Amino acid sequence: MTAATMPQRVQAMRLSRRSFVTLLLVSAAGLLMFLWPLLASPDSQLAHNSNAPMLFAALLAMLLLVMLSEVSSGDIDSKALAMLGVLAAIAAILRPLGAGVTGFQPMFVILILGGRALGPGFGFSLGMVSMFGSALLMGGIGPWLPFQMLGAAWVGLGAGLLPRAKRRAEVVMLAAYGAVAGLMFGLLLNLWFWPFLTNLDSSISFVPGDPLTTNLSRYLVYCAVTSLGFDIPRAIGNVILILVAARPILRSIRRSTRKANFAARPVFIDE
Repeated sequence: MTAATMPQRVQAMRLSRRSFVTLLLVSAAGLLMFLWPLLASPDSQLAHNSNAPMLFAALLAMLLLVMLSEVSSGDIDSKALAMLGVLAAIAAILRPLGAGVTGFQPMFVILILGGRALGPGFGFSLGMVSMFGSALLMGGIGPWLPFQMLGAAWVGLGAGLLPRAKRRAEVVMLAAYGAVAGLMFGLLLNLWFWPFLTNLDSSISFVPGDPLTTNLSRYLVYCAVTSLGFDIPRAIGNVILILVAARPILRSIRRSTRKANFAARPVFIDE
């Protein structure tokens, strides 16, 4: 394999050991906050607490602020921050274009390609900042926002963690990842508000204290009935846009990173 066929990896935001551990802890805590309806013990007060999603939203928001502060205070320069601002602005502007009855979200393509070209740390930060910026534009600030930010951050992070591949295989791999990410994003985001929907038919609503398998089957039916019609178009849209636009966008981002030379580090010499 030559350099012409195997794109060079770039780490616009290098994760220190402490940043990496923080990212793992925040992601693990966030995943537990998504999954708590399925994991809470039937005998615990948490399983019967209707305010739990709101409390978890506030806690997750604080954890995300800690994570963003930790990443941005690490090995990052003004060039990476500028690139983050540009791509986050593009993603935030694209999100309203996909809002509506279809579920299609073109902003996901920017998160996936940005994370792929600039590394997992950059992809995680890009997802958080993009989702927050789009919420400001659309007036979509609420208890759901921290969950959306973490979900989008995972999309960018996962793209940056994908293995190296030749250029054509890379596009196919990213398209497949876009399909999976589009489906999983909807599947996870439904979990944050599903416990609120206790007035629905008991066959698809959360029942506090019921066993894991029972609530899980109800949740899967709920997703199939209510959100799969949004998640599938999102996944298909990701595949189409990545197949069409991945190569020119990745080429443009990578050309910019070569000019920015993120790998260079200033050296100060005492005279």
